[in-house]
Amino acid sequence: MLKNTTAYSLAKQIRDKSLSPVEVMDYYLQRIDTYNLDINAIVTLNQEAREEAVRKEKAVFNQRELGPLHGVPVAIKDLTPTKGIRTSFGTKLYAKNIPERDATIVSRLKAAGAIIVGKTNTPDFGHKGTTDNTLFGATKNPWNITKTAGGSSGGSAAAVAAAMVPLAEGSDGGGSIRIPASFCGIYGFKPTYGRIPMDNNLTNVFGSTNPFVNHGPLTRSVKDAALFVDVTQGPSTTDPFSLPVFDENLLEQMKGPLDGMKIAYTKDFGMYTVEPEVLEIMDEQLAKWRALGCEVEEVSLDFGMTLHEFLGFFKNMWYAAAAAGGKEILEKTPELITPSYQTMIERGFSVTTSDYIHYQTKRSTVWNVLQSYFNDYDLIMSPTLATPAFDYQLLGPETIQGKQIEADSDWMMTHIYNMTGLPAASIPAGFTKDGLPVGMQIAANRFADGLVLRASRGYEEIVGGFRVPDLSEVKA
Repeated sequence: MLKNTTAYSLAKQIRDKSLSPVEVMDYYLQRIDTYNLDINAIVTLNQEAREEAVRKEKAVFNQRELGPLHGVPVAIKDLTPTKGIRTSFGTKLYAKNIPERDATIVSRLKAAGAIIVGKTNTPDFGHKGTTDNTLFGATKNPWNITKTAGGSSGGSAAAVAAAMVPLAEGSDGGGSIRIPASFCGIYGFKPTYGRIPMDNNLTNVFGSTNPFVNHGPLTRSVKDAALFVDVTQGPSTTDPFSLPVFDENLLEQMKGPLDGMKIAYTKDFGMYTVEPEVLEIMDEQLAKWRALGCEVEEVSLDFGMTLHEFLGFFKNMWYAAAAAGGKEILEKTPELITPSYQTMIERGFSVTTSDYIHYQTKRSTVWNVLQSYFNDYDLIMSPTLATPAFDYQLLGPETIQGKQIEADSDWMMTHIYNMTGLPAASIPAGFTKDGLPVGMQIAANRFADGLVLRASRGYEEIVGGFRVPDLSEVKA
């Protein structure tokens, strides 16, 4: 069965002629046809995907030079422009929007031989950590369809977890790759800011810096994530912050032992309230890292601010951006946007220019504290999220351990790496007693993407790979 086959293996078997691109495409289209109605991960199919698979098959038999993802189906988040394929941004406002250009990440995936199979669900304009909108509805978690898949790349994560595609693209401005990866039990990687060009909006090429917004992969193996970044990284004139290629082959960077690697483990970043079952699962993983030769030490981080202060300035940056981009929408067609996005826009009107500039000093504080730890440690490890997946109709839990929290933010332990642009991943760490996945977050210093991938790969090997849900047993 192809269900458990990685993208890397699919590409190799296609090159070796032991699998045909048409056979692969037919398999995944059948999976989408069977399971997508319940999960709602794919919102637009590329009607030419199978025809493209036929062309890819001819290229194999004509012995043409093949790219590293030749014939592999890839799903693209519905925030990322795809030429000729609807890109709605999760809103009725753009329900009929057909872009005339591909984002750079899409054109590079195509150049590597990948076939765009379709677009994945996202909240309107990717504004929150769960995935639902008034155009397509909610995406459900493949492990339990009463639960959220997370967001804002929830459609991509659910599609990968349910093996409707072997890998998918996501974007991450506050955890939007790592949140759904954690909830759906897959691997999600946010590279160093700038490694993959972010040019979704050519009229706002500076907009991805406040905070840092990244493209990245959602996969069922670490090797697939490294391959994805390898073929999409590098500078582009459409993104003034895109970086030169400084690790030419991340697949090679993954290799090697972890002996002597030093890991700082924080349970809560000194601020979050975390569900006990999440912490129990995290604590159980420490022995595995030590078996890999790593030195793991629990640390107490102190950023000199409360969680309310910490997330307050981060959210206000997003509110200001929402107000700048959504003012006209709110005035003309308020009925077409979700209440949570409307709230963001309205709150953004009160953020002053001086407030916004002052937030950069707070970001600097966060950066400096993290750097003090990276002087002594290679990686920082934490839970990805403070809770397992919750009901898909909610923004988040209202309490954790009996403590009142802000449902739209206080369970996401991911924002810190968007404030700073550092590479971070969510790795499947285990399951709750109710069978819900729990993610473990690891991060490294700027440009040390290969280190994150190498550590992730070592852990993946020691646990024997990441599980795929048996959808015939999904609880409803």
